[in-house]
Amino acid sequence: MSPADRLARPLKGLIVGQVRALFNDKTRGERPVQRRQDALFPPDSVAWRVHGDVTSMLVGGVAALMLQMLHPAVLAGVWDHSGFRDDMQGRLRRTARFIAVTTYGAPDDATALLAKVRKIHDHIGGTLPDGMPYRASEPDLLAWVHVSEVLSFLDGWIRYGEPSMSRAEQDRYVAEMARIAEPLGVDPIPTTRAEAEAIQRAMRPSLRVDARTRDVAGVLLNQPPPSFAARPFQTMTMQAAIDLLPGWARTMHGLEQPGVGLPLLRAGTFGVASTLRWAFR
Repeated sequence: MSPADRLARPLKGLIVGQVRALFNDKTRGERPVQRRQDALFPPDSVAWRVHGDVTSMLVGGVAALMLQMLHPAVLAGVWDHSGFRDDMQGRLRRTARFIAVTTYGAPDDATALLAKVRKIHDHIGGTLPDGMPYRASEPDLLAWVHVSEVLSFLDGWIRYGEPSMSRAEQDRYVAEMARIAEPLGVDPIPTTRAEAEAIQRAMRPSLRVDARTRDVAGVLLNQPPPSFAARPFQTMTMQAAIDLLPGWARTMHGLEQPGVGLPLLRAGTFGVASTLRWAFR
């Protein structure tokens, strides 16, 4: 080990420890998911490299939630069946763990988790404010949730991890994600970026913003940071997620893209992403 590596080792350990504490709830006995060669996605998959980047996944994950809540039925599921006000950090942590287990974990664990989530969706339903019934297990509703995540994770990775990613590799990622979509009951399931974007466009007439949307978005974007030290990182992540949203979605939420500070925001987020990749290397 070189002198530089010896000096960097404590700093890397500190960074890695902070990140792992953010995504693993020690009170529940959670530990980092170990990468398996026999995982649902193989080590040479695009999903392994997209989902393994902490910063772009955080930014993409928040952007995905902002998109998903624009659909009244998705919003109703959160509003009626979750304690989002008191446990937004827990919701984000569970989403991150779902991605980690289904991407890198043991096949049996991934399959069991997918079945568990589908069963949960089967029991979520209710009535929208306009009196229309909804079920979280509706295939087209699941498709909206799916494409919101796929495109947001992908765009987060392109912006902060691999700006020159080819269209073929983007299509490959979308096709790979069918391995998660099919067991969850998603229909239609996109296999290319163009198909995912087409599903997104087709759903736009169904999207709405009301007082409940603004309430949930406010809780997400203004949640207390897990620690004082994490406050600047969280603020930057939220702003980067707003920036990552399609312009039409930002407009619906009544949010503005950072103006003169946009280059600084993107450069700062890219710097953090690079630092975390260095720490985990």
